[in-house]
Amino acid sequence: MTREILVAGETLIDFIPAEHGPLAAVESFSRQAGGAPANVAVGLARLDRTPWFCTTLATDPFGDHLATVLDREGIPDRFVSRAPETQTALAFVSHDRDADRGFTFYRQETADRQFDASGVPDDALESVDVVVVGGVTLTVEPARSATFDLVERARKAGCRVIFDPNVRPELWEVDPAPTMRRMLSMTDVLKGSREDLGGDALPTEAGELLDAGPGAVFLTEGDAGARLIADEGSPWGRGDWRHDGYRVDDVVDTTGAGDAFTAGVVAGLVDGTPPEELLGFANAVAAASTRFEGAMTALPEREAVRQVREDS
Repeated sequence: MTREILVAGETLIDFIPAEHGPLAAVESFSRQAGGAPANVAVGLARLDRTPWFCTTLATDPFGDHLATVLDREGIPDRFVSRAPETQTALAFVSHDRDADRGFTFYRQETADRQFDASGVPDDALESVDVVVVGGVTLTVEPARSATFDLVERARKAGCRVIFDPNVRPELWEVDPAPTMRRMLSMTDVLKGSREDLGGDALPTEAGELLDAGPGAVFLTEGDAGARLIADEGSPWGRGDWRHDGYRVDDVVDTTGAGDAFTAGVVAGLVDGTPPEELLGFANAVAAASTRFEGAMTALPEREAVRQVREDS
């Protein structure tokens, strides 16, 4: 079966708190599969656009669990590898009273640091239209080189590259700015949040981001919606579009809403959706995901997305 999309990057375990408040005060957590690229891959599957997924799992019990989850979600295992003698990265989530979240990572000698895309052959990339990568595998070697190798081969095969920087300064072992500049130069579509643009790793203005390489930039603004800025080389041509988002009165958890938005963008891109409609759809996917706890577990199917749009 030919796939139009390849998502590549980390899969890890999120520990979701049973209560709001600082991490030190939380007494119990639920275990959930996570990792931004894994969330995007599963989000696409639930939107009926199942991608290939390239990830490296540990050989510990958490790695076994993640393999089971991906299989249950219908994600093909052709490009899922296992790194021997590694552990699974863990992310402990904390929530404030508004359901906004923070992360504390445990990531020493973990499988995501050994991310390996060599199992994706060039002839497979020739059947792929869109390659989606994130920023976490760029933070350390050898995962950084593996990510760049995949992106370079994808570009040679004519794939569009979508990049979500997902900047988390605490994960970087080198200055992120040079790596981000290199990645932007190879990016066709960038999806960034206010948090991503709040540091020194990325330009802060849309025009500067376009000058750095991408043909289109999606800027997400939480419950204020999102904006798409594009030049003539983008899939949508030159333009500047905005969608104000959808009000959700029963927000439970915003973890993974950005990944849900990315899944909506990718699904809309491969479907040839016009920019105004695409922004509305991606915002609705993100809004629907906030009604349930967790990141991957909260990713919506199309019926839930439709309901958000009808209710607004």
